Amino acid sequence: MATFDRAEDIKVGVVGYGGAFNMGKKHLDEMQKAGMTPAAVAEIDAQRLGVASADFPDIRTYDSLDQMLDGDDVNLVTIITPHNTHAELALKALRSGKHVVCEKPLAITTEECTEMISAAKDNGVIISTYHNRHWDGCILEALDHIGSGMIGDVYRIEAHMGGYGQPRDWWRSSKSISGGILYDWGVHLLEYSLQIIDAPIAEVVGFEISGKWAPHTVWKEDTSEDEGFCVVRFEDGRWLTLCITTLDSKPKEGQLEITGTEGTYVFDGRGWQSVTHEGDRTVITKGKNRESEGWRFYQNVADHLVDNEPLVITGEWSRRPIHILDLACRSADEGRALAAEHA
Repeated sequence: MATFDRAEDIKVGVVGYGGAFNMGKKHLDEMQKAGMTPAAVAEIDAQRLGVASADFPDIRTYDSLDQMLDGDDVNLVTIITPHNTHAELALKALRSGKHVVCEKPLAITTEECTEMISAAKDNGVIISTYHNRHWDGCILEALDHIGSGMIGDVYRIEAHMGGYGQPRDWWRSSKSISGGILYDWGVHLLEYSLQIIDAPIAEVVGFEISGKWAPHTVWKEDTSEDEGFCVVRFEDGRWLTLCITTLDSKPKEGQLEITGTEGTYVFDGRGWQSVTHEGDRTVITKGKNRESEGWRFYQNVADHLVDNEPLVITGEWSRRPIHILDLACRSADEGRALAAEHA
């Protein structure tokens, strides 16, 4: 999809310049480093629009995406808003002929993702998700070690995160806005895992623990679950589990535990450890992760739009973890395993 002669011809805008993590500036900085031109910001908070203007003096500011689409000639729009708004905003931009990047997760439901993918194809533009963690040092390190045969053939991944404590009182802990406890870090851990087990998905079964079992943990109205758990079975017989919890008094080590026929590999954001065997002897090896290369996300987007390089984080790739999360939530409600519709 070579559309532009030079990366600087790609005029970019962000929707959302909220204060949490200062993500609006982070995105515009990274797009600028990839050669693209920061052009516009849409934000409902007038104070944050002022911050955007201070950060980027030449930026054009708008009160809404609608105003930006009506009054600006941006080519690529990045959406940095709560999860339940991604689909509606992305569809507006896509149908206006804009390339779109959504913060992760792409959306909350499979249906929303599919509608966004279709709109992008119909309008000759891209839809992608800001999966900058696709290039985290921990997963790059793991892929090298696992690819070298360190632990044999991988057949199981256990992804987990959490501890015991009250979640922060913000929109990410509200079920209707965020999608639930699995949708925040869960989408990252699934995206890591799907790089390791790149096989068609057969079915998903999900489980949830909420105020029904722990009434003292109903922290507010519309609260997310206290724990979400799912099992993914792949068509080739391998499997993956994901657990995100606020009720675990003895959290497991690492974020991913990858088990192969000849050993186990565990990693988190800091380092890795492998447990392998030499005869009757167990060998434990530890190391630090390499530097992360998240800058490659926007560089890849720019290279795709200018030089027709393959887009790494496609809409279809972005839909895979959402489909798992969507099926897990539906499975928990229905009390049965659900077959995958998008392998």
